[in-house]
Amino acid sequence: MITVDIGVRLGSFTLDAGFETPSNGVTALFGRSGSGKTTIVKSIAGLVRPDRGRIAVHERVLFDRDAGVNVPTARRNLGYVFQEGRLFPHMSVRRNLLYGRRDRGGHGPGLEETVTLLGLADLLDRLPSSLSGGERQRVAIGRALLAAPRLLLMDEPLASLDTERRAEILPYLAGLRRLRDIPIIYVSHQLDEILSLADWLVLVSDGRVAANGPVEQVASEWRLTPGLDRDETVVLACRVRDHDPEFHLTRLAWTGGDLWVAGIDAEPGREVRLGIRPRDITISLLGPEQTSALNVFPARITGFEPAGRAETDVLLSAGAAILRARVTRRSASALGLAADMQVHALIKASGIDVTVRHSG
Repeated sequence: MITVDIGVRLGSFTLDAGFETPSNGVTALFGRSGSGKTTIVKSIAGLVRPDRGRIAVHERVLFDRDAGVNVPTARRNLGYVFQEGRLFPHMSVRRNLLYGRRDRGGHGPGLEETVTLLGLADLLDRLPSSLSGGERQRVAIGRALLAAPRLLLMDEPLASLDTERRAEILPYLAGLRRLRDIPIIYVSHQLDEILSLADWLVLVSDGRVAANGPVEQVASEWRLTPGLDRDETVVLACRVRDHDPEFHLTRLAWTGGDLWVAGIDAEPGREVRLGIRPRDITISLLGPEQTSALNVFPARITGFEPAGRAETDVLLSAGAAILRARVTRRSASALGLAADMQVHALIKASGIDVTVRHSG
């Protein structure tokens, strides 16, 4: 378990953050710029000393203000990857990788495994000045891994890259999930990165932890968080079942049944995450017959939430998920919608955003 419960005051900014995450997989710190994500990571690394609180990784206490514990950064055995690679310009990739390498003691990957994992074999004799931004970041990650860290901290490692370079490096980042003995705390304000990589999500807003839990749960509930702009998109975990090449569609399996989306490039069995907006779900009292919607599911109304003067969000229980359908108050009244009513939810295949989960 990774435990963080700290308070930090930096000028006019105050951080008061507490959360616990699993000690494996990828934990994402997500929120707007200036929300406190980097301050949390720097506190874990020992680069910022909190004014109060406690930090522990794998039951090893790194900081405890009351007990007088503050392990120096160099002894915390953590890897840190910054927004820029920060490589030594006069050293080859090989020498950059080996700089600061520690005796693994059976922990973490060695040089050969790291080179393979990050696709660095063709870069070893090159200087950083000849590398692309994505290549430099892969080298920086490799250098951090070879320090045999007990925890890898990644502070917006793709922020300085363009869209093409980000797409290039994401599969390599996903490969790090195979290193089950090295958990990762990954900072980002890009939702697509979080949905693609993370297992656990800590939502940070205005110096506070607003939510903490599995990605699908938190990503679907963060509408409750003030200061974050979103349209109440519900996030679902699914797996690819098969493809319909004639009509360029992909069928996904989820707890509510089969769900069709516009064709995606992912093999059967691959995990994906879906974002479904309330405006792309409609409600019918009739069955699935004679409708153009490919996705029709039985659902039960669990409640209502206001969505402006003329509209309301209808909360629907379908499978193990809670969906949201946005309808006008007039339509809700005309249909006689009420809590516990059985209805059908119609979801447009063209209105579903699909993020392929990088398996590593």
